Amino acid sequence: MKKLIAIGEALIDFAPSQFGKKIKEVESFSPKTGGAPANVCGAFTCLGGTSEMITQLGNDPFGDKILDDFRSHKIGCSHVLRTDKANTSLAFVSLGSDGNREFSFYRNPGADMLLSEEEIQKDWFQDCGILHFCSVSLGNFPMKEAHKKAILYAKEQGALISFDPNLRFALWNSPQELKDAVLEFLPYADILKISDEELTFITGENDIEKVKDSLLSHSRLIIYTTGSSGAQAYTRNVSCHADGFKVSAVDTTGAGDGFIGSFLYQLCASGKEIEDLSAEELQNYLRFSNGFCALSVQKNGAIDSYPKKEAVLQFIEK
Repeated sequence: MKKLIAIGEALIDFAPSQFGKKIKEVESFSPKTGGAPANVCGAFTCLGGTSEMITQLGNDPFGDKILDDFRSHKIGCSHVLRTDKANTSLAFVSLGSDGNREFSFYRNPGADMLLSEEEIQKDWFQDCGILHFCSVSLGNFPMKEAHKKAILYAKEQGALISFDPNLRFALWNSPQELKDAVLEFLPYADILKISDEELTFITGENDIEKVKDSLLSHSRLIIYTTGSSGAQAYTRNVSCHADGFKVSAVDTTGAGDGFIGSFLYQLCASGKEIEDLSAEELQNYLRFSNGFCALSVQKNGAIDSYPKKEAVLQFIEK
């Protein structure tokens, strides 16, 4: 089984001590290692796969904590660089009574943003099955070009490219700037994971059936998530739907990352080409990932909340 590599931000999420309050009202926070690409690595590794993270951290205690947590969760650190030019990125998070979040980022710039294309090495991508990235690190700073170099090297090795836009409007000067960046990188993606809210922003349509053919003109697999209602998958040959599981959410941080990380694990473990997957196989992948998310949102945090494979299978059976 080949490994997953993710590129982008690794940061500290400051989780609130109180729920149902805005950031300005929270009395204290606890530091948790996060960042969407790092979370995807965590989910992939938690299920038994091998993952590596490409990012840059500051030479500060928060960077030390992230590396310690990566090692404890068996996320590969050999492509994690350090710098004195900026501090490790931070994100303060508040949780509403429904488990949804408000973010305030300290990243102007963050160390991850300054990773340059010259620092990306071709030999990092040997035995890479999937390269995953999101939109947070696609702004007008060096890390954007580092993504392009990583995608080039990964494609040369025959790896699949996975893109989850994972929109964070607070990090951009305007919604249009974010949309332009997403549209620039969409053609690189073999696999596109997109939520119902993201679909409307990116395509202008709220019906996946109206835009799936357009999206599949460059992508080979579309994974469309609709929260607790479940998820759908589309290839150029088949499509399917899997219902979600109704649970009481405590913390949705990292839920979408856990979904795509667990899905990519199953795809990688199968060893199959996307075009060879049946509707039944895709539905089983979606159902497993729905179960993975349902378990994770019942606990606080992202990587720390991710369940093992056996727990997911038991949950689905029940």
